[in-house]
Amino acid sequence: MIARIAKRITWVIFVVFTTMTLAFVVSNVLPGDPARMVAGTQARPEDVARVRVQLGLDKPLAIQYARYLRRMVHTARRNTDEHTTCAALGPVHFDLGKSYQQRRPVVTLIAERLPRTLWLALCAVLIQTIIGTVAGAFAAYKAGSAWDRITVGITLLGISAPTFLIGVGLQYVFAHKLRWLPLDGFGDTPLDHLRCVVLPGVTLGIYGAAYYSRIVRDEMRDLLRRDFIQTARAKGVPEWRVVCGHALRNAAAPLVTVVGLELGALVGGAIVTESLFRWPGLGALSVSAVLDRDGPVVLGTVLVTSTAVALSSLFADLLVALLDPQSQR
Repeated sequence: MIARIAKRITWVIFVVFTTMTLAFVVSNVLPGDPARMVAGTQARPEDVARVRVQLGLDKPLAIQYARYLRRMVHTARRNTDEHTTCAALGPVHFDLGKSYQQRRPVVTLIAERLPRTLWLALCAVLIQTIIGTVAGAFAAYKAGSAWDRITVGITLLGISAPTFLIGVGLQYVFAHKLRWLPLDGFGDTPLDHLRCVVLPGVTLGIYGAAYYSRIVRDEMRDLLRRDFIQTARAKGVPEWRVVCGHALRNAAAPLVTVVGLELGALVGGAIVTESLFRWPGLGALSVSAVLDRDGPVVLGTVLVTSTAVALSSLFADLLVALLDPQSQR
Protein backbone atom coordinates (compact mmCIF):
# COMPACT_ATOMS: atom_id res chain seq x y z
CA MET A 1 0.00 0.00 0.00
CA ILE A 2 2.86 2.41 0.83
CA ALA A 3 4.47 1.77 -2.54
CA ARG A 4 1.12 2.28 -4.24
CA ILE A 5 0.58 5.62 -2.47
CA ALA A 6 4.10 6.82 -3.28
CA LYS A 7 3.64 5.93 -6.93
CA ARG A 8 0.31 7.73 -7.11
CA ILE A 9 1.68 10.85 -5.39
CA THR A 10 4.51 10.97 -7.91
CA TRP A 11 1.97 10.70 -10.69
CA VAL A 12 -0.10 13.53 -9.12
CA ILE A 13 2.95 15.82 -9.03
CA PHE A 14 3.78 14.99 -12.64
CA VAL A 15 0.21 15.64 -13.84
CA VAL A 16 -0.04 18.98 -12.02
CA PHE A 17 3.37 20.13 -13.23
CA THR A 18 2.63 19.16 -16.84
CA THR A 19 -0.75 20.88 -16.78
CA MET A 20 0.73 24.03 -15.28
CA THR A 21 3.52 24.08 -17.87
CA LEU A 22 1.09 23.78 -20.77
CA ALA A 23 -1.19 26.46 -19.29
CA PHE A 24 1.77 28.83 -18.78
CA VAL A 25 2.96 28.40 -22.36
CA VAL A 26 -0.50 28.83 -23.86
CA SER A 27 -1.31 31.90 -21.74
CA ASN A 28 1.91 33.58 -22.88
CA VAL A 29 1.75 32.80 -26.59
CA LEU A 30 -1.83 33.98 -27.10
CA PRO A 31 -2.31 37.54 -28.45
CA GLY A 32 -2.48 40.31 -25.88
CA ASP A 33 -0.10 42.43 -23.83
CA PRO A 34 -0.38 41.96 -20.04
CA ALA A 35 1.82 45.01 -19.48
CA ARG A 36 -0.66 47.13 -21.42
CA MET A 37 -3.50 45.74 -19.30
CA VAL A 38 -1.69 46.65 -16.07
CA ALA A 39 -0.54 50.08 -17.22
CA GLY A 40 -3.90 50.98 -18.76
CA THR A 41 -5.12 51.45 -22.29
CA GLN A 42 -4.15 55.14 -22.27
CA ALA A 43 -0.61 54.59 -20.93
CA ARG A 44 2.37 55.86 -22.87
CA PRO A 45 4.69 53.34 -24.57
CA GLU A 46 7.52 54.09 -22.12
CA ASP A 47 5.17 53.41 -19.18
CA VAL A 48 4.12 50.10 -20.73
CA ALA A 49 7.78 49.17 -21.24
CA ARG A 50 8.54 49.99 -17.59
CA VAL A 51 5.66 47.82 -16.40
CA ARG A 52 6.83 44.99 -18.65
CA VAL A 53 10.24 45.11 -16.97
CA GLN A 54 8.65 45.23 -13.50
CA LEU A 55 6.56 42.15 -14.29
CA GLY A 56 9.55 40.33 -15.77
CA LEU A 57 7.82 39.97 -19.12
CA ASP A 58 10.92 41.17 -20.92
CA LYS A 59 12.72 37.92 -20.03
CA PRO A 60 12.64 34.70 -22.06
CA LEU A 61 9.68 32.44 -21.45
CA ALA A 62 11.76 29.77 -19.67
CA ILE A 63 13.11 32.33 -17.17
CA GLN A 64 9.60 33.68 -16.56
CA TYR A 65 8.33 30.18 -15.81
CA ALA A 66 11.26 29.41 -13.50
CA ARG A 67 10.57 32.61 -11.57
CA TYR A 68 6.87 31.76 -11.39
CA LEU A 69 7.58 28.31 -9.93
CA ARG A 70 10.12 29.71 -7.45
CA ARG A 71 7.67 32.36 -6.29
CA MET A 72 4.74 29.95 -6.14
CA VAL A 73 6.13 28.11 -3.10
CA HIS A 74 8.86 29.75 -1.03
CA THR A 75 9.85 30.51 2.54
CA ALA A 76 9.59 33.81 4.39
CA ARG A 77 12.26 36.43 3.88
CA ARG A 78 13.09 39.56 5.79
CA ASN A 79 11.67 41.94 3.21
CA THR A 80 7.94 41.86 3.88
CA ASP A 81 7.22 43.90 0.75
CA GLU A 82 7.87 40.77 -1.28
CA HIS A 83 4.93 39.01 0.35
CA THR A 84 2.08 41.39 -0.40
CA THR A 85 0.48 38.83 -2.72
CA CYS A 86 1.31 35.74 -0.63
CA ALA A 87 -0.72 33.38 1.51
CA ALA A 88 1.33 32.13 4.47
CA LEU A 89 1.18 28.68 6.02
CA GLY A 90 3.74 28.96 8.79
CA PRO A 91 7.15 29.66 7.24
CA VAL A 92 5.94 28.49 3.82
CA HIS A 93 4.43 31.11 1.51
CA PHE A 94 2.30 30.60 -1.58
CA ASP A 95 2.26 33.30 -4.23
CA LEU A 96 0.32 33.12 -7.49
CA GLY A 97 0.84 36.74 -8.45
CA LYS A 98 -1.66 39.57 -8.81
CA SER A 99 -4.67 39.77 -11.10
CA TYR A 100 -4.18 42.11 -14.04
CA GLN A 101 -7.82 43.16 -14.05
CA GLN A 102 -8.84 43.18 -10.38
CA ARG A 103 -5.45 44.26 -9.02
CA ARG A 104 -5.77 41.77 -6.17
CA PRO A 105 -3.65 38.75 -5.18
CA VAL A 106 -4.72 35.61 -7.00
CA VAL A 107 -4.52 33.57 -3.77
CA THR A 108 -7.09 35.93 -2.25
CA LEU A 109 -9.44 35.58 -5.21
CA ILE A 110 -9.19 31.79 -5.13
CA ALA A 111 -9.60 31.69 -1.34
CA GLU A 112 -12.86 33.63 -1.73
CA ARG A 113 -14.23 31.49 -4.54
CA LEU A 114 -13.03 28.01 -3.56
CA PRO A 115 -15.35 27.48 -0.52
CA ARG A 116 -18.38 28.38 -2.66
CA THR A 117 -17.35 25.93 -5.37
CA LEU A 118 -16.66 23.24 -2.76
CA TRP A 119 -20.12 23.80 -1.30
CA LEU A 120 -21.75 23.42 -4.70
CA ALA A 121 -19.60 20.41 -5.65
CA LEU A 122 -20.31 18.51 -2.43
CA CYS A 123 -24.05 19.13 -2.68
CA ALA A 124 -24.11 18.04 -6.32
CA VAL A 125 -22.08 14.88 -5.69
CA LEU A 126 -24.26 13.97 -2.70
CA ILE A 127 -27.45 14.38 -4.74
CA GLN A 128 -26.24 12.44 -7.75
CA THR A 129 -24.66 9.64 -5.73
CA ILE A 130 -27.74 8.98 -3.60
CA ILE A 131 -30.25 9.20 -6.44
CA GLY A 132 -28.05 7.36 -8.93
CA THR A 133 -27.19 4.51 -6.57
CA VAL A 134 -30.76 3.94 -5.43
CA ALA A 135 -32.18 4.14 -8.96
CA GLY A 136 -29.50 1.87 -10.42
CA ALA A 137 -29.83 -0.75 -7.68
CA PHE A 138 -33.62 -0.77 -7.99
CA ALA A 139 -33.45 -1.12 -11.78
CA ALA A 140 -30.95 -3.99 -11.50
CA TYR A 141 -33.11 -5.78 -8.91
CA LYS A 142 -36.16 -5.36 -11.16
CA ALA A 143 -34.23 -6.26 -14.32
CA GLY A 144 -36.48 -6.78 -17.33
CA SER A 145 -39.54 -5.25 -15.67
CA ALA A 146 -41.41 -2.07 -16.54
CA TRP A 147 -39.60 -0.28 -13.69
CA ASP A 148 -36.29 -1.21 -15.26
CA ARG A 149 -37.32 0.15 -18.65
CA ILE A 150 -38.67 3.37 -17.11
CA THR A 151 -35.45 3.91 -15.17
CA VAL A 152 -33.34 3.31 -18.27
CA GLY A 153 -35.45 5.75 -20.26
CA ILE A 154 -35.20 8.46 -17.60
CA THR A 155 -31.45 8.03 -17.24
CA LEU A 156 -31.02 8.20 -21.02
CA LEU A 157 -33.00 11.45 -21.04
CA GLY A 158 -30.94 12.83 -18.16
CA ILE A 159 -27.64 12.04 -19.86
CA SER A 160 -28.77 13.42 -23.22
CA ALA A 161 -30.21 16.71 -21.95
CA PRO A 162 -27.68 19.59 -21.91
CA THR A 163 -26.87 20.96 -18.47
CA PHE A 164 -28.01 24.47 -19.34
CA LEU A 165 -31.38 23.13 -20.52
CA ILE A 166 -31.94 21.34 -17.22
CA GLY A 167 -30.93 24.46 -15.32
CA VAL A 168 -33.21 26.78 -17.30
CA GLY A 169 -36.11 24.37 -16.80
CA LEU A 170 -35.57 24.29 -13.05
CA GLN A 171 -35.28 28.08 -12.94
CA TYR A 172 -38.52 28.49 -14.84
CA VAL A 173 -40.51 26.10 -12.66
CA PHE A 174 -39.14 26.60 -9.15
CA ALA A 175 -37.90 30.21 -9.31
CA HIS A 176 -40.10 31.96 -11.88
CA LYS A 177 -43.44 30.15 -11.58
CA LEU A 178 -43.54 28.73 -8.05
CA ARG A 179 -41.11 31.27 -6.53
CA TRP A 180 -39.90 28.68 -4.04
CA LEU A 181 -36.20 29.26 -4.63
CA PRO A 182 -33.92 32.11 -5.75
CA LEU A 183 -33.31 32.44 -9.48
CA ASP A 184 -29.54 32.80 -9.09
CA GLY A 185 -26.82 34.26 -6.89
CA PHE A 186 -25.23 33.14 -3.64
CA GLY A 187 -27.05 35.13 -0.95
CA ASP A 188 -25.78 36.85 2.17
CA THR A 189 -26.79 34.60 5.06
CA PRO A 190 -26.27 30.85 5.70
CA LEU A 191 -29.96 30.29 4.99
CA ASP A 192 -29.61 32.14 1.68
CA HIS A 193 -26.59 29.99 0.80
CA LEU A 194 -28.62 26.85 1.49
CA ARG A 195 -31.56 28.01 -0.64
CA CYS A 196 -29.36 29.29 -3.47
CA VAL A 197 -27.42 26.02 -3.82
CA VAL A 198 -30.52 23.89 -4.41
CA LEU A 199 -31.13 24.66 -8.09
CA PRO A 200 -27.51 24.52 -9.30
CA GLY A 201 -26.88 21.47 -7.13
CA VAL A 202 -29.90 19.65 -8.54
CA THR A 203 -28.94 20.70 -12.07
CA LEU A 204 -25.56 19.03 -11.71
CA GLY A 205 -27.08 16.19 -9.71
CA ILE A 206 -29.59 15.19 -12.40
CA TYR A 207 -26.92 14.59 -15.01
CA GLY A 208 -24.62 12.80 -12.57
CA ALA A 209 -27.43 10.68 -11.13
CA ALA A 210 -28.43 9.51 -14.60
CA TYR A 211 -24.85 8.49 -15.36
CA TYR A 212 -24.27 6.83 -11.99
CA SER A 213 -27.50 4.84 -12.18
CA ARG A 214 -26.42 3.31 -15.48
CA ILE A 215 -23.09 2.26 -13.96
CA VAL A 216 -24.70 0.73 -10.85
CA ARG A 217 -27.41 -0.98 -12.89
CA ASP A 218 -25.00 -2.61 -15.33
CA GLU A 219 -22.64 -3.74 -12.57
CA MET A 220 -25.36 -5.12 -10.31
CA ARG A 221 -27.21 -6.95 -13.08
CA ASP A 222 -24.09 -9.00 -13.67
CA LEU A 223 -23.36 -9.46 -9.96
CA LEU A 224 -26.88 -10.64 -9.09
CA ARG A 225 -26.36 -13.60 -11.43
CA ARG A 226 -23.07 -14.65 -9.83
CA ASP A 227 -22.69 -17.89 -7.90
CA PHE A 228 -21.87 -16.23 -4.57
CA ILE A 229 -25.18 -14.34 -4.69
CA GLN A 230 -27.10 -17.54 -5.33
CA THR A 231 -25.18 -19.22 -2.52
CA ALA A 232 -26.09 -16.40 -0.11
CA ARG A 233 -29.75 -16.74 -1.03
CA ALA A 234 -29.62 -20.50 -0.60
CA LYS A 235 -28.24 -20.01 2.92
CA GLY A 236 -31.28 -17.91 3.80
CA VAL A 237 -29.60 -14.52 3.87
CA PRO A 238 -32.27 -11.77 3.81
CA GLU A 239 -32.82 -10.31 0.37
CA TRP A 240 -31.97 -6.76 1.43
CA ARG A 241 -28.59 -7.99 2.70
CA VAL A 242 -27.99 -9.88 -0.54
CA VAL A 243 -28.69 -6.76 -2.60
CA CYS A 244 -27.08 -4.13 -0.39
CA GLY A 245 -24.38 -6.05 1.44
CA HIS A 246 -23.16 -8.32 -1.35
CA ALA A 247 -24.12 -6.99 -4.79
CA LEU A 248 -24.11 -3.24 -4.14
CA ARG A 249 -20.85 -3.32 -2.20
CA ASN A 250 -19.07 -5.11 -5.04
CA ALA A 251 -20.59 -2.69 -7.56
CA ALA A 252 -19.32 0.30 -5.57
CA ALA A 253 -15.71 0.12 -6.81
CA PRO A 254 -16.27 1.53 -10.34
CA LEU A 255 -18.76 4.04 -8.95
CA VAL A 256 -16.23 5.33 -6.41
CA THR A 257 -13.72 5.96 -9.19
CA VAL A 258 -16.24 7.95 -11.21
CA VAL A 259 -17.41 9.92 -8.17
CA GLY A 260 -13.82 10.82 -7.30
CA LEU A 261 -13.10 12.13 -10.78
CA GLU A 262 -16.42 13.98 -10.89
CA LEU A 263 -15.77 15.65 -7.54
CA GLY A 264 -12.38 16.83 -8.72
CA ALA A 265 -13.88 18.23 -11.91
CA LEU A 266 -16.62 20.03 -9.98
CA VAL A 267 -14.09 21.55 -7.61
CA GLY A 268 -12.40 22.98 -10.68
CA GLY A 269 -15.70 24.68 -11.41
CA ALA A 270 -18.85 23.66 -13.23
CA ILE A 271 -18.49 26.47 -15.78
CA VAL A 272 -21.89 26.28 -17.49
CA THR A 273 -23.87 25.84 -14.29
CA GLU A 274 -22.00 28.52 -12.37
CA SER A 275 -22.44 30.98 -15.23
CA LEU A 276 -26.14 30.15 -15.61
CA PHE A 277 -26.91 30.60 -11.91
CA ARG A 278 -24.42 33.46 -11.38
CA TRP A 279 -22.70 31.31 -8.79
CA PRO A 280 -19.51 33.13 -7.66
CA GLY A 281 -17.19 30.13 -7.81
CA LEU A 282 -14.02 29.08 -9.58
CA GLY A 283 -15.84 28.28 -12.81
CA ALA A 284 -17.16 31.82 -13.21
CA LEU A 285 -13.76 33.21 -12.18
CA SER A 286 -11.92 31.13 -14.77
CA VAL A 287 -14.31 32.17 -17.55
CA SER A 288 -13.88 35.87 -16.81
CA ALA A 289 -10.11 35.43 -16.54
CA VAL A 290 -9.89 33.76 -19.96
CA LEU A 291 -12.06 36.42 -21.58
CA ASP A 292 -10.00 39.21 -19.97
CA ARG A 293 -6.67 37.52 -20.75
CA ASP A 294 -5.85 37.65 -17.03
CA GLY A 295 -2.89 35.26 -17.04
CA PRO A 296 -2.19 34.98 -13.28
CA VAL A 297 -5.83 34.15 -12.53
CA VAL A 298 -5.96 31.60 -15.36
CA LEU A 299 -2.85 29.87 -14.03
CA GLY A 300 -4.20 29.94 -10.47
CA THR A 301 -7.49 28.31 -11.44
CA VAL A 302 -5.67 25.74 -13.59
CA LEU A 303 -3.45 24.87 -10.62
CA VAL A 304 -6.44 24.37 -8.32
CA THR A 305 -8.38 22.40 -10.92
CA SER A 306 -5.55 20.05 -11.87
CA THR A 307 -4.63 19.47 -8.23
CA ALA A 308 -8.24 18.75 -7.28
CA VAL A 309 -8.72 16.25 -10.12
CA ALA A 310 -5.41 14.49 -9.43
CA LEU A 311 -5.96 14.27 -5.66
CA SER A 312 -9.55 13.10 -6.01
CA SER A 313 -8.36 10.38 -8.39
CA LEU A 314 -5.73 9.37 -5.82
CA PHE A 315 -8.27 9.16 -2.98
CA ALA A 316 -10.68 7.23 -5.20
CA ASP A 317 -7.99 4.67 -6.03
CA LEU A 318 -7.18 4.22 -2.35
CA LEU A 319 -10.84 3.83 -1.44
CA VAL A 320 -11.32 1.26 -4.20
CA ALA A 321 -8.35 -0.65 -2.81
CA LEU A 322 -10.05 -0.74 0.59
CA LEU A 323 -13.36 -1.87 -0.88
CA ASP A 324 -11.72 -4.45 -3.16
CA PRO A 325 -8.38 -5.67 -1.73
CA GLN A 326 -7.86 -7.90 -4.77
CA SER A 327 -7.35 -4.77 -6.90
CA GLN A 328 -3.97 -4.28 -5.20
CA ARG A 329 -2.58 -7.53 -6.53
